[in-house]
Amino acid sequence: MNRRNFIELLSAGSGVMASASFLSFPASAHAASSRLFAKGNEYAADVVIAGGGLGGVAAALASLRNGLRVILTEETDWLGGQISQQGVPPDEHQWIETHGATRLYRDFRTAVREYYKRNYPLTDDARARTHLNPGDGSVSRLCHEPRVTVAVLQDMLNPYLSSGQLTLLMEHKVVGADVAGDKVRALKARSIRSNKELILSAPYFVDATELGDLLPLTKTEYVTGTESKKETRELHAPDKAYPDNEQAFTVCFAMDYVPGANNVIDKPAEYDFWRNHVPKLTPAWSGKLLDLNYSSPSTLEPKALGFHPEGIATGSALNLWNYRRIINKNNFKPGTYPGDITIVNWPQNDYMLGKLTDVPEKEFNKHVDRAKQLSLSLFYWLQTEAPRPDGGQGWAGLRLRGDVMGTEDGLAKYPYIRESRRINALFTVLEEHVGTANRALVTGKQTGNTAADFYDSVGIGYYHIDLHPSSAGNNYIDFGSLPFQIPLGALLPKRVENLLPANKNIGTTHITNGCYRLHPVEWSIGESVGLLVAYSLNKKVIPRAVREKDALLKEFQNRVRSQGIETHWPKSEN
Repeated sequence: MNRRNFIELLSAGSGVMASASFLSFPASAHAASSRLFAKGNEYAADVVIAGGGLGGVAAALASLRNGLRVILTEETDWLGGQISQQGVPPDEHQWIETHGATRLYRDFRTAVREYYKRNYPLTDDARARTHLNPGDGSVSRLCHEPRVTVAVLQDMLNPYLSSGQLTLLMEHKVVGADVAGDKVRALKARSIRSNKELILSAPYFVDATELGDLLPLTKTEYVTGTESKKETRELHAPDKAYPDNEQAFTVCFAMDYVPGANNVIDKPAEYDFWRNHVPKLTPAWSGKLLDLNYSSPSTLEPKALGFHPEGIATGSALNLWNYRRIINKNNFKPGTYPGDITIVNWPQNDYMLGKLTDVPEKEFNKHVDRAKQLSLSLFYWLQTEAPRPDGGQGWAGLRLRGDVMGTEDGLAKYPYIRESRRINALFTVLEEHVGTANRALVTGKQTGNTAADFYDSVGIGYYHIDLHPSSAGNNYIDFGSLPFQIPLGALLPKRVENLLPANKNIGTTHITNGCYRLHPVEWSIGESVGLLVAYSLNKKVIPRAVREKDALLKEFQNRVRSQGIETHWPKSEN
């Protein structure tokens, strides 16, 4: 059976490609017919989700619990995206333990803690802590190992895999799309291991990839880089737009420290380059990249950092070892760990010399390889040249922990991506909606200011606006924001009817991406998108109509809230 006949078979009697609905019965009835249609290399479901990061997994879980049949693809062999394959402990706000995230996201966080309490030899004190933080890293209330995230997410999906309601295609990359007019008909996914290609058909598709890969493949209009002040009226936007200007990405790594040991690696091929590299940024960087100084994100003034691999305080300077520490050996019974384990995602290994979107594969690979060289060079510098409090240089006992990252080279499986293609959305979140200073200019209120109240809110989140140095030479852009909402309009492409974003590819600007790109917000976006697919199928309307019709919007928002997704912040935080 060829693909055209396959799609026609799917369409027969249901109008899947002629209308927005796939099946005539409501979503709640799908569970009775939960197995996916499969023949040879052709699969069909109610929704195909590309990307197994936090947004993709959340979209899948929301769709699955509402009875839909789901195909979920993931390019690597780990679920979790930025929190696992990219090695970044969750960046969260101060209210995360009680509110400001979805109920399912907090269930995930609870499951991570329970995993440690159930499987690890914790001390009695650590086991008794309700809000256990395995690493006690200062960046997060839940610094933990990437593979624990992978185990927890897999547990959450396993019942649906067992029943056949979910097909999980690990190590598969979407490489093509079949598009007719304003609708996506099918995607082509290729196995990274075998090169075998699969055709994946559905009435709805979700782009939860790290770089918005489905947007060019499906001819969905999108933007990249920096918008101009004329376009967006944003306080921190430049005068001229620059589509190629994107935030640095980072290849993270894990390490521990064995006192007295010599674990020094071979000198990296590009070490001499990176050892002497001074970032060409405006305003200027503080000096060499491989140094314990950097530009303070908020002031851009030179700022000292500290480093001591035994967690010892380094005066008033932040000890980078403690910042993203994922294992604090003191939380575990004596002898479990010889030392702490920490993740390196620091200013010193931000890669600023190129971008990853809309470049040829050869250039993409070149930048990733050079970013790996930067991270290995930083590690070698820490082993051999980093200043010690005793006046010496280097910590030879530092050890790459590739086992923690699930790799042979000791580096993360995938680069930590901060910026992606972004859909040309029905509504774009601007700095005036969420930025503290810009919002004050718009409202005329200098105190007690609140973020914009979106009538179509389908979620909430918070993080300060945090833009890392960019490929076009911008230094940090880092300033205050307000607890914000996630508007439905930012999740809807202007033209394409059945493709939805569920990662960093929603309708934000270069500026506002800086607060909408973090872990719990990505999850909330994905979960709301999964519910939107289920609701649209149930009502036999396209997602755009949900926003356009008051009755549908109110009903959908009630549905969202009934499933544990907050749409408004409490008055005390907003």
